[in-house]
Amino acid sequence: MPPNSSSAAIYSTTKTNSSSSSLQLQPFSFLWLLLFIVSLQVTILLMARAVPFYNGRTHFPNPVSDPCSSGRIFVYNLPLVFNQELLDNCHELDPWNSRCEALSNGGLGRKATGLSGVVPEELIPTWYWTDQFAMEVIYHNRILNHKCRTMEPDSATAFYIPFYAGLAVGKYLWSNYTTKDRDRYCEMILDWVRDQPYWNRSDGWDHFTTMGRITWDFRRSKNEDWGSRCIYMPGMRNITRLLIERNPWDYFDVGVPYPSGFHPRSDSDIFQWQYFVRNRQRDTLFCFAGAPRGAVKNDFRGLLLNQCMNASGLCRVVDCAGTRCSNGTSAILETFLDSDFCLQPRGDSFTRRSIFDCMVTGSIPVFFWHRTAYLQYQWFLPNDPKSYSVFIHRDEVKNGASIQSVLQRYSREEVKKMREKVIEFIPKIIYAKPENGLESIKDAFDVAIDGVLKRNKEHEQPGYKWK
Repeated sequence: MPPNSSSAAIYSTTKTNSSSSSLQLQPFSFLWLLLFIVSLQVTILLMARAVPFYNGRTHFPNPVSDPCSSGRIFVYNLPLVFNQELLDNCHELDPWNSRCEALSNGGLGRKATGLSGVVPEELIPTWYWTDQFAMEVIYHNRILNHKCRTMEPDSATAFYIPFYAGLAVGKYLWSNYTTKDRDRYCEMILDWVRDQPYWNRSDGWDHFTTMGRITWDFRRSKNEDWGSRCIYMPGMRNITRLLIERNPWDYFDVGVPYPSGFHPRSDSDIFQWQYFVRNRQRDTLFCFAGAPRGAVKNDFRGLLLNQCMNASGLCRVVDCAGTRCSNGTSAILETFLDSDFCLQPRGDSFTRRSIFDCMVTGSIPVFFWHRTAYLQYQWFLPNDPKSYSVFIHRDEVKNGASIQSVLQRYSREEVKKMREKVIEFIPKIIYAKPENGLESIKDAFDVAIDGVLKRNKEHEQPGYKWK
C-alpha cells in the first residue's frame, strides 16, 4: 500500500474512532444539560417564593401605623395669668362660693361619696363629683401628656392655646361688673397670641383653644347683653373653639361632651362598667332629673314634671331645685341606672350636662329640641339619632301628647338595641382619669383632639384658603 494511502487509512481510522467516541458521549452530555436546566428551574422557583408579590389570595401584614399620622400639637407656654394663676386664685372665681374643690384633682373635682351599693365597689374610685365647667383644666392636663405633642413648632399641625376662658370670665358674668371686666382677659390673650409668628403665618386657622362654658357666654353683641364678646373679637375669628355647647352655624365652634362623673382608670374599667349597665335590672320606664322654672311662662320643665308624676309609678323624679344636683348626686345616678329612658329638655341654654350623666348609665335619652344634642356633638354620638335616642317635638308635648304612651310603643327588643348603642358610645362621651389616657380605648378627649388634627389637615388641602 502506498505510503500516502497508509496515512490516509490511519487518518480515516482515527477520525472514525473519534466520531464514534463523540457519539457515545452525547447521551451523557444531554443528561447533564437536562439536570442543569431542572436545577435552574428549581432555584428560580425557590427564589420566586421568597419574593413577595400580590395576587388575589395573598395578604400581607399592614405596616405599623403612625399614631401621629394626622399631625402633631404644639402647646403654647402662656403667661401664668391666663391659666395657673386662675387656679391659684380659685376662691375668687365665683361671687358666692369657692371653686377650689370643684377644680381639684386636675379638674375632676372631689371624689364621689355615697355610691356603695349603687355602683360596683371596685369602680367607686372612678367616680368624682366633677364640675360641668371644668373642661378647660381637664383638657390642658391631658394635652401636656399627649403622645403627639411636639416641642418643635415647625413640625406642628395644630397649635393649642391653653387659656382658661371660661374660668376667666365666670365671675364677671354676675353682679355689677362692666363689659370691660368681661372682655379684659380675652383681649389680653389675643394681644399675646397675635405677637406669635406661627399665629401670624396662618391668621389662626391652625390654632385651637378650649372654652369651658357655652358659646353664648362669649357672644355679647351689645353692651347691655349677657357675657363677653370674646368670640366676636377679630383675632378669635379663625381659631377652632372647643365648647360644651356650640353655635351650630359657626364652623369654628366644636361641641364637646360636658364632663360627667365617671373617669375610668383603664380599659378594664370601661369594659366592667359597660357590662354592669348592660345587665342592670331597670324597673322604671322613664325618669326626669330637674326643677321647674317658676319664673318662666309656660315652663316646659313643669310640663315634664307633671307628666312624670302622673305616670302611675312608671316615672321617677329627682327634684333638683336650688343647687341639689349641681355636680351630681347618688340619687341622680341611681335613678338613671334604674330607668329605660331619661327626659332631656333644654337647660338654661339648649344643652345640659344631664345628657351625659344619663347616657353614661346606659339610659336612653329623650330629646325635645334638635339643638340639645343632634346639632351639637356630631364627633361623639352615633350618626343616626334614632339608633340611640327618642325625639318628641316639644310642641306635641305642649299640645297634650303623652310621653308615657310614646315610650311604651317601643318593644323590649327595640329598647335593648337602643341601649346597646348608647353603651357602645360611652367611651366617647367620658374623660378618662390618667393624664396620658387609656391603653387602647379613645375617650372624649382623644376624639376631640383627633378631630382637630383631621380638620387642620383638611385646611392644608386645595380648596381651603387661609385668610
